[in-house]
Amino acid sequence: MLTDWHFYALAIPAVILLGLAKGGFAGMGALSLPMLTFAIDPVRAAAILLPILIAQDVVGVWAFRRTVEWKLLGWMMPGAVLGIWLGYAFAASVSPLGVMAAVGAISMIFGAYRLWAARHAAAPREAARWPLWVGSLFGIASGFTSQIAHAGQPPFQLWVLPRNLGRDMLIGTTALFFAAINWIKVPAYAALGQFTRANLLTAAALLPLALASTLAGVWLVRRIAPERFYTTIYWLMILVGAALIWEALA
Repeated sequence: MLTDWHFYALAIPAVILLGLAKGGFAGMGALSLPMLTFAIDPVRAAAILLPILIAQDVVGVWAFRRTVEWKLLGWMMPGAVLGIWLGYAFAASVSPLGVMAAVGAISMIFGAYRLWAARHAAAPREAARWPLWVGSLFGIASGFTSQIAHAGQPPFQLWVLPRNLGRDMLIGTTALFFAAINWIKVPAYAALGQFTRANLLTAAALLPLALASTLAGVWLVRRIAPERFYTTIYWLMILVGAALIWEALA
């Protein structure tokens, strides 16, 4: 189990953000992995967060298990599996600094995309007219970014939001998609040798905080407009991503 205070100084707010994201403040959790990358190897950070994500997924999948758009998942999942494999191959063949730079780039792209989406609330109409097989390409992108940085939402949303699903159908489809790919990532991180005793004990130590912050997110999202926090979070993602790229290049 990790005992470095520097790690926990970053891990505690990172896990709280992850819990708030699962509790309803969607998008905030994407800052968690870039934050941890300042303390430990990015692949190790992702491996520590993965069991926490899997535990949190149970709530969303159970709550919305009856509202899932299976056709969209059927087209996206094969691509997501390929994307996860590509992400594993990238992490296995590139130095930790290279992975750090990739996490930084994904963080910046995610933050910039969400800031752009906030200004252009309407989903691109062109995407709604694309054939369903194009969803496999977005699945590849979502699987890759999820494997590298647990940040698969932007490609997923670019494809799914133009479908104009109902609220519960969108939440249920999103919950099941990411729950499935989180489990698919398990063999990849095992092959990278990241499920060590120290990493699993660290994840277990952080899990109660993650579950508590998830419940807090469910409570807070009904009382506070989350939009007031998003701009700050996404600008932080851009700044943190730039700092990671700078550190990797330096």
